[in-house]
Amino acid sequence: MSVASSSRPEDRPAAPGAAILGCSGESLTAAERRFFADADPLGFILFRRNCTAPDQVRALVDDLRTAVGRADAPVLIDQEGGRVARLQPPFWRRLPPAAIAGALYADEREAGREAAFLIARLTADMLHPLGITVNCAPVLDVLHPDARDPIVGDRAFSGDPAVVADLGAVYARGLMEGGVLPVAKHIPGHGRADADSHVALPVVTASDAELDGFDLAPFKALSGVPMAMTAHILYPAWDADRCATLSPTVIDTVIRRRIGFDGLLMSDDLSMAALQGTLAERTAASRAAGCDVALHCNGRMVEMEAVAASAGRLDADGLRRWRSARSHLRRPAPFDAEAGWTRLAALRARAEAGTGTGTGSDA
Repeated sequence: MSVASSSRPEDRPAAPGAAILGCSGESLTAAERRFFADADPLGFILFRRNCTAPDQVRALVDDLRTAVGRADAPVLIDQEGGRVARLQPPFWRRLPPAAIAGALYADEREAGREAAFLIARLTADMLHPLGITVNCAPVLDVLHPDARDPIVGDRAFSGDPAVVADLGAVYARGLMEGGVLPVAKHIPGHGRADADSHVALPVVTASDAELDGFDLAPFKALSGVPMAMTAHILYPAWDADRCATLSPTVIDTVIRRRIGFDGLLMSDDLSMAALQGTLAERTAASRAAGCDVALHCNGRMVEMEAVAASAGRLDADGLRRWRSARSHLRRPAPFDAEAGWTRLAALRARAEAGTGTGTGSDA
């Protein structure tokens, strides 16, 4: 199914497709190459199924960009550390979750900030040599004591909005110093979730005032980050019928105006069970609500075809925001990675000895 008039890059519209897509395995199939050439998505996202060794990942990243004829097409990954890490041993080392930095911060502010920076900078040191230019982190969700689902858990820096904002800013700087763009997630806040949005739609019943003074605070503080990812969460205080990803009210009034975020806004994965309707309907609704880009992760061809056909192309604002985000990419600053690993190990041991904070398993 062709979603563009020509697969030749020189004949395409100036704006790429408003989608970020996955792929099925460790290398592209012939069908995927043809599809990506026609669909011309803005970029791609990698998962553990796509990452087995450094040379293999580099080759896959190169092939993805070749398929769309754009050397600057963003390639994303979720490499938060802790439970969420797509790059795994033996080729890539394990990093602790964000909560380690928060535990250190509670005892000594600068130790926490150093840990957050090192987690991010070491992550970038893994990603940049592979050609991966965007990491879906930091998690700016504030862990609320009433959260009834562990989906956020130690992925959050803290239950204090000011600490999350401070450490999130340090983490974002660490990624960018390593030549990788950050994605703030999950805007406007997942920290009160009563369900895992991979399997059900969470409903957050907090009032507008409660959300504004707690959940939104880190996103307001980091409103200048180049990219952000929406939350598949229903906030009745703002929109009783549509979750944030699909709500024009939440995206325009809360995310764009109240938070002040004018970076590239991408949906969370549209194949998640929090959403209802076909993939085409979900994609169209997310774009109509104000998401610049529709994200689809599982690499299933029939679903990707529906998403690409419904996403359309980046509009003028989306293209402006992507160009602005891309302008933040820099050559990595000098960094002694081995010294960084040694120092982070010492900080991690200190945090775990002092607080009992665990790292969780990589999943």
